[in-house]
Amino acid sequence: MSSPIWLLRGALPLHWPMVFGLLGLLVAAMFAMVFAEKTTAARGVAKKYTAQIVLMAGALVFGVPFLWLLTTSFKEERDLANTDGIVWVPQVQKTFAYMDPEIPLYESTFDGKAVKVRKDSDKDGGKWLVEVERPYGLRGRRYEVSAGSLKEIPRELKIWSGEVNGKAYTGFAAKENEDGSRLIEVMTPPDMKGQRVKAANEELEPVRDQGLRWENYTDALEWMPLETGFGMLYLWNTLWLAGMSVLGTVLSCAVVAYGFARLRFPGRDQLFFLMLMTMMLPGAVTTLPKFLIFTGLGWMDSLLPLWVPTFFAGAFNVFLLRQFFGTIPMELEEAARIDGCGYWRTFWQIMLPLVKPALAVIAIWTFMGAWNDFMGPLIYVNSPSKMPISYALALFASDRGTDQALMMAFATMSTVPVLLLFFFAQKYFIEGVSLSGLGGR
Repeated sequence: MSSPIWLLRGALPLHWPMVFGLLGLLVAAMFAMVFAEKTTAARGVAKKYTAQIVLMAGALVFGVPFLWLLTTSFKEERDLANTDGIVWVPQVQKTFAYMDPEIPLYESTFDGKAVKVRKDSDKDGGKWLVEVERPYGLRGRRYEVSAGSLKEIPRELKIWSGEVNGKAYTGFAAKENEDGSRLIEVMTPPDMKGQRVKAANEELEPVRDQGLRWENYTDALEWMPLETGFGMLYLWNTLWLAGMSVLGTVLSCAVVAYGFARLRFPGRDQLFFLMLMTMMLPGAVTTLPKFLIFTGLGWMDSLLPLWVPTFFAGAFNVFLLRQFFGTIPMELEEAARIDGCGYWRTFWQIMLPLVKPALAVIAIWTFMGAWNDFMGPLIYVNSPSKMPISYALALFASDRGTDQALMMAFATMSTVPVLLLFFFAQKYFIEGVSLSGLGGR
């Protein structure tokens, strides 16, 4: 019997005959494409399908890491520590809604936020001292509340399967013992229903179904500091920073590039060459001077140092737009002047619409740079409430980085806006690159 080959450590078992069969099929396909390439009638079709196959193969290879990120964000912890290999299809353990008579769970409010609490002790005047269980950012907080304002809710307890005296059973873990064992209240079979069985962890198997653990996303948000509104403040800071950076970059670079491309003034070429020379300066060289300037302006611990400089143009973006402006025929501007347009009206109504693809590319690059920027906020911002989402991701990694499922869930949430931007703007991005000097024009 042939020994199996384990692809991705257990995700897909292959046997030697299957491996040789796949290799033979690949060689046959290559010879078929070469033969078709030599046939004049099929040459165009062969090229078309070959390009499509190569593109699909590349998309598959480069898409595997993102697929792993996405599937991991819906997994349970046991799937991440699976010794058989990568688990691509997540499974979720079943739960049972149980009104716990020993440690009841209640709904309440704390500082205007909904929380889940349990009773700690009695107080005078019909009040209780309760302890917060959820959200995680408030876990362990104690406060007094009127007992009449609390509403008891069930706990979602995990369902396990085991065997006792040679008889299989399933039930939920009514209690977690200090020695690691569990007290299982039997649900099936019917003749054992209601009985409680103490079982060690290794004697139990989780009862699971294929599905997605959406709780990873809510749990990840609950670890964010309470004053940030479960991370929404980080998102708002990032959107403000990215929006202002895009606005400043597009406006300033378009104006400067138009001036270098169309206006005639003494020293224009020398100033343009001097501006290009600034691209050779490493960012680390200007970090300290910029820090001293912003400190003198009193801008520390704010987002101003991160977006105000974008209103003073950047060398590469100016160069890119200048090349675009240079491809536009001068006759268009001359016709606009004959119609009475000045420089500003010609710039706004004639030139900018014609370089829309380049502006879209610059906007996308700027948005992604501002969205992913971590060192800038780390240098100039001190208050956690003013940090962007990149800081929140680093903060979460330092606190819960060992929990891969929650980490991947948080990373997915921080990545989705950028993916949506590229998805809706890919037409302008591809068009801008193909029409610029980068596209071989």
